[in-house]
Amino acid sequence: MNSAQLDTESTNTKDTLDNIVEEIGRVILGKEEAIRLSLACLLARGHLLIEDLPGVGKTILSHVIASTLGLEYQRIQFTSDLLPADILGISIYDRDSSTFSFHPGPIFSQLILADEVNRATPRAQSALLEAMEESQITVEGKTRVLPKPFFVIATQNPSSQVGTFPLPESQLDRFTMRIKLGYPDNEAERELLKGSDRRQLIKHITPTIDSEQLIAMQVQAESIHVAEALLDYLQDLLDYSRSSADYINGLSPRAGLAVLRCARAWALMHGHPQVLPEDIQQVLPSIISHRLNRVQDNGQAIQEDDATHLIKQVPIP
Repeated sequence: MNSAQLDTESTNTKDTLDNIVEEIGRVILGKEEAIRLSLACLLARGHLLIEDLPGVGKTILSHVIASTLGLEYQRIQFTSDLLPADILGISIYDRDSSTFSFHPGPIFSQLILADEVNRATPRAQSALLEAMEESQITVEGKTRVLPKPFFVIATQNPSSQVGTFPLPESQLDRFTMRIKLGYPDNEAERELLKGSDRRQLIKHITPTIDSEQLIAMQVQAESIHVAEALLDYLQDLLDYSRSSADYINGLSPRAGLAVLRCARAWALMHGHPQVLPEDIQQVLPSIISHRLNRVQDNGQAIQEDDATHLIKQVPIP
């Protein structure tokens, strides 16, 4: 494929993704950046954690993404009595055939909403680990492959709220991005108050693309060119986080790969033929916010604008 064909394909993909953002934005008002970050996470084959107060639209965002992209959708309500088998599935004895048959759980879908994931026990939370890392699960000694594409959106309430179990670092690291929706601005909230119920709007959504087209876009994102100088910049960011006394622990290789994949997806969404430094800077905050802890003078860890601090300290080559 020559450069002219590549440019045409890139432009067509950008236009399609812009239409998707616009369609989702008809339901999720005034949150274009959060919508674009969510789509970038999906295009990068990652998983998304949305942490915010109840009632700001976390669940509706996941549902409208699934409807707009034509994905099979399952919602799992995480509660303190949830068991791993409720997520993965279970083998049930069939008296007629005198054998056990496996009944798949809700994890066998293309887009999973793990709603209020931090209200379940660590045992139930850990049922997602293999699925998120390898797109497969192992139940009763047998490995079963999950559908493609496979995308987990988990929501969690702030840890200060009653009845929550903090996610361990190993599970937090499986989430490519963590974002917040926040309150709508005045104009968006007025339209929300005067308009139709958001859930009713979802029922009338016609899918913009199908799962095969989405997979093709994921492949296209992986092919976005990354220059050596850009890799130098990314490595400088990683090295600073690891060597600086500003942070308790540095960014892992997995975090570096997440930044690269999401920067490629962000470049694809904005029609860039190759990854630019600003593509990295746009996705960096949502990727490191749950991975990087800064140290105060008194030795206490905080999470306060780590991305801005890191970007300021590391010059672009």
